[in-house]
Amino acid sequence: MISTMKVQFTAVFRPVPVGYVAFVEELPGANTQGATLEEARANLEEAVALVLEANRTLAREDATGLTRSRRASAARYSSDAC
Repeated sequence: MISTMKVQFTAVFRPVPVGYVAFVEELPGANTQGATLEEARANLEEAVALVLEANRTLAREDATGLTRSRRASAARYSSDAC
């Protein structure tokens, strides 16, 4: 069963000389920019959706053991190089 829930994030918009930069405080990686406030807002909505989807994918991979095996392989290769 798949359930949904509504979550609210804190979006921060800061004016810069070429428009606006925007980020979500609670969601690392969700940041963007835009020439106008409206563009920055739309871009941030897309960035949040992409970060959440990436996090879901990583969680699924971790649940099936894919992430752990990738980490183990990366650790083995980095220790071989030393």
